[in-house]
Amino acid sequence: MSRPPFPPFDERSAAQKARMAEDAWNSRDPARVALAYTPDSRWRNRSEFLRGREEIVAFLTRKWARELDYRLIKEVWTWRDNRIAVRFAYEWHDDHGEWFRSYGNENWEFDEHGLMRLRIASINDLPIKESERKYHWPLGPRPADHPSLSDLGL
Repeated sequence: MSRPPFPPFDERSAAQKARMAEDAWNSRDPARVALAYTPDSRWRNRSEFLRGREEIVAFLTRKWARELDYRLIKEVWTWRDNRIAVRFAYEWHDDHGEWFRSYGNENWEFDEHGLMRLRIASINDLPIKESERKYHWPLGPRPADHPSLSDLGL
């Protein structure tokens, strides 16, 4: 299995990879998202350490059961060879209707087939009022004309 674009990355291919990841995560489909990772992919997500697609699917299933109406924007920070660093922000609410914006950074490392073999994520949650939300598109991929993180001042 392969997932283009392949390393080494340039500005265009790194941005394409980040947008593909954003679109997959906005699908909130754990099985679809997991296919972008190697079968033995390693993750650090906050304080959780995962290995392999089965653990990724289980993690994302738990995540999106708790983080409701999840909408995400990713933006490339930098890239080199087979690595890409992104920053991101996503909005969600819990089952009590409390809204949050979660900010973070991810470091990605890819194999020669374009599959991510390492993902290191650092994330912080900020409680926000519903009136402070900036992501109002229908659930699913972010529309092409929606502002980026930089455009939104995030």
